[in-house]
Amino acid sequence: MGRTYIVEETVGQYLSNINLQGKAFVSGLLIGQCSSQKDYVILATRTPPKEEQNESPTHSKAKLDNLDEEWATEHAHQVSRMLPGGLLVLGVFIITALEMGSEFQNTLRRLVFAVEKSVNKKRLWNFTEEEVSERVILHFCSSTKKIFCRTYDIHDPKSSAKPADWKYQNGLSASWLSLECTVYINIHVPLSTTSVSYTLEKNTKNGLARWAKQIENGIYLINGQVKDEDCDLLEGQKKSSRGNTQAANHSFDIRVLTQLAMKRDILNTVADRCEILFEDLLLNEIPEKKDSEKEFHILPHRVFVPIPGSTVMLCDYKFGDESAEELRDHFLEMLDRMIQIEDLEIAEEINTACISSSMDTEASLDNTDDEQPKQPIKTTIVLKIQQNIGVIAAFAVAALAAGISFHYFSD
Repeated sequence: MGRTYIVEETVGQYLSNINLQGKAFVSGLLIGQCSSQKDYVILATRTPPKEEQNESPTHSKAKLDNLDEEWATEHAHQVSRMLPGGLLVLGVFIITALEMGSEFQNTLRRLVFAVEKSVNKKRLWNFTEEEVSERVILHFCSSTKKIFCRTYDIHDPKSSAKPADWKYQNGLSASWLSLECTVYINIHVPLSTTSVSYTLEKNTKNGLARWAKQIENGIYLINGQVKDEDCDLLEGQKKSSRGNTQAANHSFDIRVLTQLAMKRDILNTVADRCEILFEDLLLNEIPEKKDSEKEFHILPHRVFVPIPGSTVMLCDYKFGDESAEELRDHFLEMLDRMIQIEDLEIAEEINTACISSSMDTEASLDNTDDEQPKQPIKTTIVLKIQQNIGVIAAFAVAALAAGISFHYFSD
């Protein structure tokens, strides 16, 4: 028996409303959450066109090879940054005027594996063996409205397609719950004689990799308590009349999802902010300081925006000189969603998010001289981390505030 995908009705409306406008096809991403029993799709977003093309639908079959895999996977990577903890790129879709054929399925198969590789290549965590490893491909025929849905095991490049059910449900994400916690992160990055010559980016990534293991091994509490498997996730939690039995039977699954989503969002947002910073430095050709010169860089702030009719939040990142209009345009380009500027919520105070280093090759951790070794610059990041966590019959959004300090020192 294949997997079942419970899909927000607005996703079906979105797919139906996409106009090919003479193009051979339109492809995009399916976004949602996995659970052991079924997957939930709450968003779909088309991949933005790389360049305007005027193609005739009658040549769709011949033009399918024009799908730019590199462009599509980069879009998936950018979108994955905008998904708070608990939400994933679950797969890909393609819309054509023709019904499903073997050439469509082969293209989608290659694309779904490439997308999965793209969104996970720079993550600080790995999927566990117990987690769902199937990803979905969806073909939607714009002329007949027929849907072809299959899954592949993305851990097995030789896996065959499996049939999957695609079922729409109204108001799927309307009853999500909210969790909040505070995380203070103080990252020390010791530099050896060799690594002191590495770039700031490489040393930062090495430091984050070590820190990620501490987060993964951490224990989390809900309202100051470790929750038993047979209790509600939150006090006073409401269960739907249809979901009481499911919620009771899968309470352990709920807690596993919650823990993974929370920890991974902490890891994702710190890593993404650093990656965006280094991309910006490269784009603007800002040289790194040499030797013991001080470096100070402002990390981008996290910004949230709600999905209409839901407590689920999407996010993006902005530097201090970027305008709200630029954020709005980025949401439209990446997620094909027009947002209201007044709905934007900047998650941390201005000019509090930064990363700095002051590396003195003569300083030593065990220096016993009267003169104290130079101390690294200490800066603090204050940010709010938003998470989306599924609870079988209900869903949750967890918000965290984190203080982060990066320290670099050499021996």
